[in-house]
Amino acid sequence: MSLSKLFDLTGKTAAIIGGGSGIGEAVAIGAAQLGATVVVLDANDEAARRVAAGIGTAASAGSLDIRDGAAVNAQLESVAHTRNGLDIVVCTPSINVRKPILKYEEDEFDRVVDVNLKGSFNVLQAAGRVMTRQGTGSIVIFSSIRSQVVEPGQSVYAMTKAGIVQLVRTGAAEFGPFGVRVNAVGPGVVETPLTAPIKANADWFGAYANKSALKRWARADEMVGPTLFLASDAASYVTGTILFADGGWTAVDGRFTPPGM
Repeated sequence: MSLSKLFDLTGKTAAIIGGGSGIGEAVAIGAAQLGATVVVLDANDEAARRVAAGIGTAASAGSLDIRDGAAVNAQLESVAHTRNGLDIVVCTPSINVRKPILKYEEDEFDRVVDVNLKGSFNVLQAAGRVMTRQGTGSIVIFSSIRSQVVEPGQSVYAMTKAGIVQLVRTGAAEFGPFGVRVNAVGPGVVETPLTAPIKANADWFGAYANKSALKRWARADEMVGPTLFLASDAASYVTGTILFADGGWTAVDGRFTPPGM
């Protein structure tokens, strides 16, 4: 293959789940710009349709709650049937309830686990059914730096993001013999609706910016390259891994630079 075609998604169908806002929206737009036919799926049907309309004729939209396994399966089967195949599935949705372990309520625990972990499993399972049958495909699920590093108040969120890494590894092991790749992206702090409460707190926002090697937050569109690399033929021998796009967060150990350094 020509090197100029490594990232070309022409002729491919990409289902972007969570494509109605934030990182998912940026990835949906980016996939279309690289030539893919994009299906924007989101729990917010209006948002999904807005993004698809902005992309144009290369995109369509649909409503999808990843907590509903039957709905996820039906939606991805429908996309594959309508588009004569399903080449790429990207799953970005997650939620967080920031509370100390001792103050966590059972319904809050269930809510975070249902979206982040059960929802990701539902997507992996449904996409895997389609792709192993057709003998090709790439699945990219969003994890986080919180799969590796934590802070007070991140217990359940971190647990689910670590679980996604193991889920991805297992999917890669099981689907690999069928020609299907499964990977994760691990963002650092990204300006999205999920992180809006942090951005509103100047001290908190600044502390997170200073923790990364680049001393700033990421924009949502800076997750497009890592995600579509994993989705594309440029990553044809990459599976079962997590690609951290964290501005060096996980490389920098500690928040204090000793004098004279």
